Amino acid sequence: MSNTRDNANARVVWRLIAVVVFMGAAAWAAVPFYRWFCQVTGFAGTTQIATHESDRVLDQTIRVRFDANVMPDLDWSFRPMQTEMTVRLGETAMAYYEAVNNSDQTLVGRSTYNVSPSDAGYFFEKIDCFCFTEQELAPGERIEMPLTFFVNPDMLDDRDAGRIRDITLSYTFFHMDTQKSARADTGASAATALN
Repeated sequence: MSNTRDNANARVVWRLIAVVVFMGAAAWAAVPFYRWFCQVTGFAGTTQIATHESDRVLDQTIRVRFDANVMPDLDWSFRPMQTEMTVRLGETAMAYYEAVNNSDQTLVGRSTYNVSPSDAGYFFEKIDCFCFTEQELAPGERIEMPLTFFVNPDMLDDRDAGRIRDITLSYTFFHMDTQKSARADTGASAATALN
């Protein structure tokens, strides 16, 4: 009887361990999966990354507004150099943002972006953007950062997005702790060297 009970308890323990491992793996995979899902579907205003310009340009126009924000822990000024522009669907356009490091030390920032209304995110395609990489600014340094984009003409055929006439592109810059990154890189290199 005791042996049967021990086997039953062992099975329960192994099942609980399996559940914990599965939940941990699911939690770990949730963020990259959600990011991939948003990128593929344009969900939550996530824009697309284009490898080339649009192959067609329509006469239909759309107004694109530009917004800029900085998190409090990053001592930068950040603003769009134009507040809005009107572009034809499929037309490649270029806009600029300006960033200034107001601190007395070199700071690294990374921007996140969003498009609203969110239905337009799938059709807003970036060819080149400062948001693809981290930006490092020396004390007092000022830079102009380009953004090359187009609004996909297929937007007109979409039941929901086809009625949109105004899009807002919003960026938020976050401080990147380069010391933490350097320590993580050094730790990874040391771990690789030991293996």
